Amino acid sequence: MLKATLRSFLAHKGRLLLSALAVVLSVAFVAGSLIFSDTVSRTFDRLFASSSADVTVSPRDDLESSVPTGAVRTLPASLAGQLTGIDGVESAHPDVEAENITVVDGDNESVGPTTGAPTIAVDWYVSERSVVELTSGRTPRGDGEAVLDADTADAKGVEIGDTLSVHAQPGTFRVEVVGIATFTTTNPGAALVFLDPEVAATRLLGSADRATSISVDAAPGVTDAELKRRVTAELGAGTYAVETADEQARTAADELGGFLDVVKYVMLGFAGIAVLVGVFLIVNTFSMLIAQRTRELGLLRALGADRRQVRRSVLTEAVLLGLVGSTLGLAAGIGLAFGLIRLMSAFGMNLKTAEMVIGWATPVTAYAVGVGVTFAAAYLPARRAAGVSPMAALADAEIAGVGRPLRMRAGVGSVVGALGAAALIGCVVSGETSTAASLLGIGVVLTLVATVIAGPLLVRPVIRVLGAAFPALFGPVGRMSQRNALRNPRRTGATAAALMVGLALVGGMSVASASMSRSFDEQIDKTLGADFVIQNANFVPFSQEVTERVRDTEGVGLVVRQRFAPLAVRLPDGERIETTAAGYDDRVDDVARVTYARGDTAAALADGNLAMDAGFAAEHDVRVGSTVPVEFPGGRRTELTVAALTDMEGGEGFGTRGGLFLGIATVEEYVPGGQDSALYVNAAGGTSADELRDRLETALDPYPQVRARDQADYKELVHDQIAVLLYLVYALLGLAIIIAVLGVVNTLALSVVERTREIGLLRAIGLSRRQLRRMIRLESVVIAVFGAVLGLALGLVWGLCVQQVLALQDMTALAVPWGTVVAVVIGSAVVGIAAALLPALRASRMNVLEAIAHA
Repeated sequence: MLKATLRSFLAHKGRLLLSALAVVLSVAFVAGSLIFSDTVSRTFDRLFASSSADVTVSPRDDLESSVPTGAVRTLPASLAGQLTGIDGVESAHPDVEAENITVVDGDNESVGPTTGAPTIAVDWYVSERSVVELTSGRTPRGDGEAVLDADTADAKGVEIGDTLSVHAQPGTFRVEVVGIATFTTTNPGAALVFLDPEVAATRLLGSADRATSISVDAAPGVTDAELKRRVTAELGAGTYAVETADEQARTAADELGGFLDVVKYVMLGFAGIAVLVGVFLIVNTFSMLIAQRTRELGLLRALGADRRQVRRSVLTEAVLLGLVGSTLGLAAGIGLAFGLIRLMSAFGMNLKTAEMVIGWATPVTAYAVGVGVTFAAAYLPARRAAGVSPMAALADAEIAGVGRPLRMRAGVGSVVGALGAAALIGCVVSGETSTAASLLGIGVVLTLVATVIAGPLLVRPVIRVLGAAFPALFGPVGRMSQRNALRNPRRTGATAAALMVGLALVGGMSVASASMSRSFDEQIDKTLGADFVIQNANFVPFSQEVTERVRDTEGVGLVVRQRFAPLAVRLPDGERIETTAAGYDDRVDDVARVTYARGDTAAALADGNLAMDAGFAAEHDVRVGSTVPVEFPGGRRTELTVAALTDMEGGEGFGTRGGLFLGIATVEEYVPGGQDSALYVNAAGGTSADELRDRLETALDPYPQVRARDQADYKELVHDQIAVLLYLVYALLGLAIIIAVLGVVNTLALSVVERTREIGLLRAIGLSRRQLRRMIRLESVVIAVFGAVLGLALGLVWGLCVQQVLALQDMTALAVPWGTVVAVVIGSAVVGIAAALLPALRASRMNVLEAIAHA
């Protein structure tokens, strides 16, 4: 049996390799994501471990906020002297580091990275842990001099002697580049500007008495843990954050983990699609191979092979296929990781391919996925093969599975479909976002499974409609192509299912993204009343100089500032909520259309007051007049009165949890050193919007990071952000289509072999080669369009349900991108034609007499 199995595997290696491609793709994405993330993690672990001081003292991070405030958290530089006197401390150095800066060249072009990595200004301090070394020029001495990192200098064409402008929180200052420093470790992609240590604090923090952290080095024989204990005892527990080098490295690695998770989950998403679609391909391939080998399997049974041996034979072939696919996939995954590492280098993160990490878990996971998926997909066909009757097989009975009733599928599909429909209905009628989202996920999975199970039941009614015009357009050839697609509903359904999965995903996401875009457009129209909004290109705050420059621009009538503040609120129900509040100047009603359930803007912005989203307030027993304790960064505390409740379409008011906003004077009092995040600007009387745009752009020319946007610009920005998600979905669709095409090619190729005698007879009675090719192409087209129709129908239902979930967040607009739907259907027909080219060509080249004599 083993010899027979190996011979059978090698005899069909061409067809099986098509199925192996699905395994190769899925394993490649899994292995590639693991290798890439392990390589980046190992590289940065070494970087953080080698560059961190034995102990680092920094301000406590009491409140975390995803919204930047522009404030640099500092501590007294004199702490370094205090810590130097501790027994066991060899040295202590005050560090200055600021990320809230922009650096531009003489042409007002930013010299910072364009990939989202920060531009960082730091003090020049050379130690064993320095991540750079001076490779040309000299160190900065005094005010007006700086050293730039070599990668940034090369990328932006900056040379020694060039003058740069640094926009920092205290103000803009100019520096001459006097030296170039090269990274001695991995460059994380940031741009680094080094200043004289005595100048850095004044220029970046506004005071020579401040620092952003203190680096403490241990004396010989003192461990990091012991040094941390002594430093904490000196400063007092809870006063500052005190971390050892290992703890610093773990903190930095956790922050990097967010980026790695995005990359990993995207690649695993591709792997999941490849696995899901590949399962249909493998099941279909083994089912057809077993159907064609009915006589062979029956002969084996007649010669003494029992059911277990036949089943084991088929599963052995599947394991062999999985091993081949996993091996090739692992190799492809290494190549994929290599490409990703090189791509990161193009974006400024200079990883070294020679240090690629392939841990033991990567090949284990690769083979587990490849072999496991193939084995599971082949199990049902293997059981079906074991059930072949020897006498029926030797009697050349009809191909197994063609005439068997579909009652079991109908029953199971109906039950699963009913459960899925109930979950989707529950999603639509639910009033809670979390509940609706959970029901949506359950409904999507169940309806997808139900459609796959019940797909063969839909083959005859749907394909009769889709192929109804074939007889009239193509005559007998069209009729035969339609009947060939109807001949085996199981095969047709399984072939179309691979394409259906990808198109269902695209249909659902297209409706969701179109609805989100339209909802945002409507919200912008309803809420944004300013002529222009001045914001940083990447939404980080900007310096006070920008605000003053805008105010001084000719034609500017009204300027309303927006500034954010992280805070924690203790609510009447006892819950403590950490969120971010927005601060505004008076007359915010002139630039934004705020609607209130209770109170007004004047009350909300008054000293000692704040406004809150009405829904959030009701949830936590807050009423107008309630006083709530509020905690700001640095341990600053106060009590504020809820003076207004907003009723905004678009969720919780201003985009943060609770929709809290208050007067900007309160923000300035409790979050000193913050920067403006946006300016809402209206034109003065007699100045048109176009005139003001030109003047604002001229005024902001020295600040390339800041842009003036009107409503149309804002809408375009939102559409571009949503499009990024949609492009990812389209990429997933592309992968699904590639595997689906392989499935159609495989199915048609095996179908041609199965119908060899039939094709020979058709050719003998006058069917031309051209007609034969057309018949197979039409069969492929109708199968592909059938999959597209099922996928789009399912996707549109999902999209409508997603829109209902979005409506709970007040994104109520519904939009169906009919252009995309039509394009997908047409594209599916093209896919069908492309998939049929090789099988049709092979069929047309058959020798007629040999085909008729085929057993």
